[in-house]
Amino acid sequence: MYIVDRSLQFFRGFLLSYGPSNLKKRFWDKEYSEEKWSFAYDTVGDCVYGHLEKHVANGNILDIGCGSGNTATELAPIYKTYLGVDISEAALAKAKKRSEECGRQTKNSFECGDFLTYVPPGKYEVILFRESMYHVPLGKVKSTLDRFSANLKDGGVFVVRLFASSGNSLDAKDKHRPAAMLNIMETEFDVLEKRRYEEPGHPTVIVFRPKARLRY
Repeated sequence: MYIVDRSLQFFRGFLLSYGPSNLKKRFWDKEYSEEKWSFAYDTVGDCVYGHLEKHVANGNILDIGCGSGNTATELAPIYKTYLGVDISEAALAKAKKRSEECGRQTKNSFECGDFLTYVPPGKYEVILFRESMYHVPLGKVKSTLDRFSANLKDGGVFVVRLFASSGNSLDAKDKHRPAAMLNIMETEFDVLEKRRYEEPGHPTVIVFRPKARLRY
C-alpha cells in the first residue's frame, strides 16, 4: 500500500508540473469541485501575510496560483489592487464569491490561466507564489521568475512560501526539490528576507528581487 501511495503521489506531482494545461485544469477543477481542499480554506494569521503587508505599500499584488482566494480575503486590505491567477475555474469561482462576501469585489480580480505561460497585464509591487512554486518544473524555476520579473515595478519583490522541511524541528534537513528551488532563488536573485516559521509543517517564506544590473 505504501508503494502504491508513493507512486500515486509521484504521478500527481509529475502531472501538475509537466502535464499539458488542459489535463492540469481538469485535475484541479475536479479537486476543488469535490472540496478536497476545504480543510485549507481558512488560513487567517498565516506567516506570509506579514511579509506581504510589509512590501505591498498600498500597491498591487499578483498572486500566482491563488486557489480558492485565501490571500485575497484574509490579507489586511492595505493593498490597492489584487489579481489572482489560477488554472482552475472551480477554484476561481470560490475566490470570487469569497471576495464578494467580504466586500472586496472592487479591489480583487481573477483570471484563469496556466502560470507557466500566463502573461500578466501590468506591473506589481508584489508577485506571490504561495505553495504554487511546487508546480514549476525545477529546470524552469529561474526562467519562470525571470519572465515574471518584467512585471515587477521598480523595487518590487517576489514572495514565495513553501514547505521545505523534512521533519518536525526548525533545523530539520530540507527536502531535495524545495531546497533546490530555494537555492536557485538565493543564488540567482537578491534575497531580502528568509525565515522558517515555527508553525505546522515549518513553512519557509523567502522575499527577493532581481539582481541589480551593473551600469558602465
